[in-house]
Amino acid sequence: MDKRTFLKGLAMAGMGLPMSGHSMAEWIDRFSHQPASALAANEEFWAGIRGGYRLKPEYINLENGYYNIQPEEILEAFIGHVRKVNYEGTYYMRTVQADQKKAMATRLAGLAGCPPEELIITRNTTESLDMIIAGFPWKEGDEAIMAEQDYGAMLNMFRQVERRHGVVRKVISVPNHPASDEELVSLYERAITSRTRLIMVCHMINITGQILPVRKICDMAHARGVEVMVDGAHSFAHIRHSIPDLHCDYYGASLHKWLSVPLGAGILYVKKEHIGKIWPLLADSDDPAMGIARLNHTGTLPVYTDLTVGDAIDYYNTLGPERKEARLRYLQQYWTAKVREFPNVVVNTPADPARACGIANVGIKGMKPADLAETLLRRYKIYTVAIDSPAAGVQGCRITPNVFILPAELDVLVGALKVLGA
Repeated sequence: MDKRTFLKGLAMAGMGLPMSGHSMAEWIDRFSHQPASALAANEEFWAGIRGGYRLKPEYINLENGYYNIQPEEILEAFIGHVRKVNYEGTYYMRTVQADQKKAMATRLAGLAGCPPEELIITRNTTESLDMIIAGFPWKEGDEAIMAEQDYGAMLNMFRQVERRHGVVRKVISVPNHPASDEELVSLYERAITSRTRLIMVCHMINITGQILPVRKICDMAHARGVEVMVDGAHSFAHIRHSIPDLHCDYYGASLHKWLSVPLGAGILYVKKEHIGKIWPLLADSDDPAMGIARLNHTGTLPVYTDLTVGDAIDYYNTLGPERKEARLRYLQQYWTAKVREFPNVVVNTPADPARACGIANVGIKGMKPADLAETLLRRYKIYTVAIDSPAAGVQGCRITPNVFILPAELDVLVGALKVLGA
């Protein structure tokens, strides 16, 4: 059987067969006696979850970190919300839109473990964190600490406030394979001076999947009088955590990633005592009674995306956060453990299961990341994304499976890397 026929067969196997005639809740209930750790490798169970997705047969999708497609259950709910808003028109927008968005934000706050008055729905992580960077009450000479491995949009906003307000950017580099949490905490600590006002730190580095010890970094920073902003784009609904337990001051995430909300929704968390000092992205009333809502003026939005937040949370909770995290970590460990010893293969993600979950990055010595990505797609029908950042010490392809990916598909990746790294 050639690769194209093999991949098509895999995709067709995931187009509704195990789940037909059963709801997702009924399917999960059949396996409820198994702990998440054991269920992570139960392919019958995950074939059933895969059956709730409509997948393209032309390629294996290992680039779910940018945008996690919705299972059909969430997609159909989204379409229903589009129809409802279109049916009610301006009546909906003027009468119940604000209350329903607030209700969705309250549900997200419950998922995040924070008070509703500290969280708003935005459009994505970039909007959330750039609002903090641009709206922070900077003074000339203030310092901000960030890493080469942080997301480009936020690094660009820091460059802008550098030019606009005279803020000093201090850029560190996070090692791909740290020896300990203390090594990472000390990197940030050594960069702090009496002028440091804000540290930006990734919870999960987007280009490698490395999980950073955010709470330890926050506690260290607070002891030095420095606030911390966390990029949670890849950790929210991926690894289980409560935002307040991180001890951060600000936190942003995109809901179209690991929560599988349709494109156009994110979150911003601001610790209550900081809300009043942040300038909004778009001006609204300065009435203190507005609370965090003063940061949430964005004009007219595709409100049906916000409405689908509730359906995505229901799906996530039914699947089970512990089950999802265990499966994503299992999939990453499944393929990275096989390729780490291949000649000329470089895995840019820590081997310790506690330091990564579903995301990993792999490169081939002497091969440009763009060439690797193109070869994987053209020759092996694997879709991924090239990461070519010598300054960050990362040159390879980011591999981000979703819960519908099967080990047999990852075996295709392993086989490709074995050949290319020979």
